[in-house]
Formats: sequence, C-alpha cells, structure tokens
Amino acid sequence: MHARKPLPPVDSKGVARVLSEHLFQETVDRLEAIVARRGAKVFARVDFSADARASGLRLRPTFLLVFGSPKAGTPILQARPTAALDLPLKIAVWEDDRGKVWLLYNEPSYLELRHALPPELDRVLDGVGQIALEAASRSH
Repeated sequence: MHARKPLPPVDSKGVARVLSEHLFQETVDRLEAIVARRGAKVFARVDFSADARASGLRLRPTFLLVFGSPKAGTPILQARPTAALDLPLKIAVWEDDRGKVWLLYNEPSYLELRHALPPELDRVLDGVGQIALEAASRSH
C-alpha cells in the first residue's frame, strides 16, 4: 500500500484540483480503472466534448465520471437526504488551453459541511481525493 499523498488545495467553493501527469485519455482510462479496482459502481460516463461535437460545437476534452458505493452512500442519504444533490461522487477530467489535464472533485470536507453530516459519517467520502491523486500520478 502506498503512503497517502497530501490532498490538493481547495478553492472557496469546495472544488479540489489535481494536475495530471498524463494525457487526457490516459487520465480518463486510469480514473475508470481505479474506480473499478476499488469496487465502486459507475453510474454514468459523460463525454461533454463528444456531445458538443455531435451538436456542431467545440469544447476542449471534458469528461465526468459519476461513481460510488451504495453501501457507503446509503447511510449518508438516510441521515441527510440533501446529500442526494452531491451523491454519487463525481470526478471531472478536462484539458485546459495549454494542454494540461486536470481532475476536479468536490472536496469531502465541503460536502460534510454543506450537508451537516453526522460525525460517524465524516470519513465516508474521503476516498475521492485519493482516487483523483492516483489517477493523476505517475507513481501509481
């Protein structure tokens, strides 16, 4: 097991950003493989750039993976139905105008505060940051 890396800084709206060391499609592939390896359920794959192309529009590569564990998420929803606005978990991958690839996700402490999660559920969401870091890193 690898030591946990420190999580990235979070903006004032609770969005964490991780710079990927990989190209866009490799980052997406790594993200999906990590989620599968951890046994999470993929609820949706949204390829925003492909959808834009199909509509005759241009958009830099942009993808969203919606995933989670009903076993982990259900207790959160039982305690705080408002969490349905933010669950399942999501990680977005996009390429900026300089060709850098980023992973974005809602930082768990932001979600915990937003939905006033009870202390016993505070740690349930913490894995999302580690998934993003692993997908972005060459060392994994």
